[in-house]
Amino acid sequence: MAATFTDANFDKEVIKSTEPVLVDFWAEWCGPCKMLGPTIEELAKEYAGKVKIGKVNVDENPGISSRFGIRSIPTLYLFKNGEIVGQMVGAQPKASIKNKIDALI
Repeated sequence: MAATFTDANFDKEVIKSTEPVLVDFWAEWCGPCKMLGPTIEELAKEYAGKVKIGKVNVDENPGISSRFGIRSIPTLYLFKNGEIVGQMVGAQPKASIKNKIDALI
């Protein structure tokens, strides 16, 4: 299951993570975000133990959203060693997301 990242735990869970992290910035009211949701859950299962995958609700966590300049959702960020190493905006096909993740590990 995908993790839930918040303003409170983001640095610990994402920036200081020893494994690569995929972060899905989303909101409850966002149609494309809801379409992407099941894909994120599938990826979380497939990459368990290799890549940490989680979601940030932009409405509930405005600090993280503004820190990274999130303007449109869904936005996916890939982090490695605390640095952003990839970004995808809009609902992406699963294969595209997997390609980006596989390039990291």
